[in-house]
Amino acid sequence: MAEVHLSKVTKQFGSGGNGDGVLAVSELDLDVADGEFLVLLGPSGCGKTTTLRMVAGLETATSGDIRIGDQRVNDLAPGERDIAFVFQFYALYPHLSVRDNISFPLRAQQIPKDEVDRRVEAVSQRLRIGHILHRRPNRLPSGEQQRVALGRAMVRQPQVFLMDEPLTNLDAALRADMRVELKHLQQEVGTTMLYVTHDQTEALSMSHRIAVMNLGVLQQVDTPLNIYNKPRTLFVAKFIGSPPMNTLECTRDDDYLVGADNGFRLRLDAATQASAGNPTRLVFGIRAEDVRVVDASADEADLRGVIDVREPLGDETIYQVDLDDYRLLAKTPPREMYKPGDLVGLSINRNKMHLFDATSGQRVN
Repeated sequence: MAEVHLSKVTKQFGSGGNGDGVLAVSELDLDVADGEFLVLLGPSGCGKTTTLRMVAGLETATSGDIRIGDQRVNDLAPGERDIAFVFQFYALYPHLSVRDNISFPLRAQQIPKDEVDRRVEAVSQRLRIGHILHRRPNRLPSGEQQRVALGRAMVRQPQVFLMDEPLTNLDAALRADMRVELKHLQQEVGTTMLYVTHDQTEALSMSHRIAVMNLGVLQQVDTPLNIYNKPRTLFVAKFIGSPPMNTLECTRDDDYLVGADNGFRLRLDAATQASAGNPTRLVFGIRAEDVRVVDASADEADLRGVIDVREPLGDETIYQVDLDDYRLLAKTPPREMYKPGDLVGLSINRNKMHLFDATSGQRVN
């Protein structure tokens, strides 16, 4: 096992001399602790896979330092970095048995046969694939193919596991099962793991910490709960959560937040006023579960609007409420039975409000 450290790591594709270069990763500082499960999360093109490939040695950093343990690895070939890489596409040898696929990297290193057999047996038991060691991977369902790919990585006993969207090609039910299995596996083995995904459910449910990236820039590194409850930037606030966070650009009017057309007007408590500072243009954010739908005449109604859409989801209901020229989403228990066209009130949980500087996108409360 080992720590991974990235210091001011930048990756530029193309010369950029004529403005045609692409800055994929910009001065990335990231520390991954020994035995940590860290997820790189972001939309397509944010630089997360490029970062993983630079750690693996499949891409060369334009500048900056990459260290695995106490060794600088920028100039080391991938095979010299003591890492294992699991790809989105499993890259198994179709003409070899499962046993031979798993043992291939060990045989390539000319490890004694007894040790190879011992490692293959141990890994196959842990992954519950001992009964298919004689079969060929092209005859296996995708979930078992993924286990074989994991087994081939694990059998090497690397310092660091790198995984690039390994669950993307699985169906929803199998993805959910594999999320649990991967989490258990990492806890048992204790190996440092960097995992790339665009799926926030994978990131929130599996990781010790999440590193959110956008346009090559690291936005926030924190625990899943802090990423969700205390997003540092407006991008993180909008990217994390389903449904996405409600956001509305506002201005300060004494102790009120006022929407652009004055249709939105929300009183701030003293603590929020003090923490919000002096920006005149703010973005108000509130998650759907922190908005209660109440009767329009209720005292606790901060805002009033008309239900536009009702989405019953079994264990919860999501309402889209029209407040003149903007809409807010509210997530409620299924017992709430308002219907489209009803005039309702919305009660905002002041303790769960998020305020961002409209210019910089940085959190201010």
